Amino acid sequence: MSLKGLLIAAPRSGSGKTTFTLGAMRALRQRGVVVAGVKSGPDYIDPAFHRAALGRDSYNLDSWAMPPDLLAALAAQAASGADLLLAEASMGLFDGVPAPIGRSGASADVAAALGLPVLLVLDASGQAQSAGAVAKGCAAFDPRLRVAGVVLNNIASPRHLTLARAGIEAAGLRLVGSMPKCKDVSLPERHLGLVQAAETAGLDRKLDSLATFVENHVDLDALLEIAAPLGLPARAVSALSPPGQRIAVARDEAFSFLYPHILGGWRQSGAEILAFSPLADEPPSAEADCVWLPGGYPELHAGRLAANTRFLGGLRAFAADRPVHGECGGYMVLGESLTDAEGTEHAMAGLLSARTSFAKRKMTLGYRDATLLDDCALGRKGQRFRGHEFHYASIVAQGADAPMASAADAYGGAPTPAGSRRGLVTGSFFHCVAEVVS
Repeated sequence: MSLKGLLIAAPRSGSGKTTFTLGAMRALRQRGVVVAGVKSGPDYIDPAFHRAALGRDSYNLDSWAMPPDLLAALAAQAASGADLLLAEASMGLFDGVPAPIGRSGASADVAAALGLPVLLVLDASGQAQSAGAVAKGCAAFDPRLRVAGVVLNNIASPRHLTLARAGIEAAGLRLVGSMPKCKDVSLPERHLGLVQAAETAGLDRKLDSLATFVENHVDLDALLEIAAPLGLPARAVSALSPPGQRIAVARDEAFSFLYPHILGGWRQSGAEILAFSPLADEPPSAEADCVWLPGGYPELHAGRLAANTRFLGGLRAFAADRPVHGECGGYMVLGESLTDAEGTEHAMAGLLSARTSFAKRKMTLGYRDATLLDDCALGRKGQRFRGHEFHYASIVAQGADAPMASAADAYGGAPTPAGSRRGLVTGSFFHCVAEVVS
């Protein structure tokens, strides 16, 4: 069958779209449908669950950080060889930042750019026929979109379903399914969202349970029917140039936040990825040209990392003559120290002078447009990148290092210094999504 696609969205966060998406992905895969997944917006955790449900990488598509041609090409890469592309929205369907039409970061932009119809997941708790008014408002709000169906969530009783169904039908929309309240289908959460897929005990069993739940309460044949044929460009693209021919990438439970589209682009550009585990006290490969420390949850493993002398010694030796870069969690490990949530300070690599802490958590969240202030592993001086920050750590002492970049938010604020640079070592809380190509 030719490729078809659908965006699973909701009017707000917490409506049940991730639960539904994972269950639908797994159930369709069990039926023999080859499903590809993508996630709208900057989210590391949901795509890892997509991968667990589908057995293939799920890419992030971001209409603020990615120009339309890159977004479409990455969608084509993610969907290669698939029958169905299921895109999971972030937050509410229309939630984004101030920007020109199509570049706001809202999931609606992704649907419009790719020609995806929308399946709306509505949390019907606390309402009945009014669910139809909410669905109709979503359907009418943006003329670029077509809401092709509705799934009701948190249905309390048959009478509740009868009333909510009447509202959906009055709105002229198709009811594809209704999911009852069920505590057994939830997944564990942590401060950045769900606990990582690799850390979730019995994940396959949980995904199979979600698949059964969705299969029993949603018409998956109707879901396949409302998905629309897609015409996506098949071409090789890279959102971020590889920082070397051989890239030593930290990959374990402490360093897992590296976008699949970044790794895929590096490999397509001919780079070799040399994975190593700091938690297993492995140093970066001496054969590498560059070390890349992604974000993750180093605060949960700070004592163990501080004690891993082979990792820290190898990292310091590598940094003497080759570039090392850290994003968010990786940045914290490159610094002088990391204080965990209990207030215990742990010595880190000391390759940068920043001291970070989780003892007093403060959420920092938002898009960033960053310009490099000097050459480094990320790129050349003056080069621009779009990405985001999402962390609860704070810098308690910046130290004497020069800033890595100048970064502005998406709301017109003045650029401010970001990150740290010392010799060949750089790091910041900035997660890069894509280069800005003029």
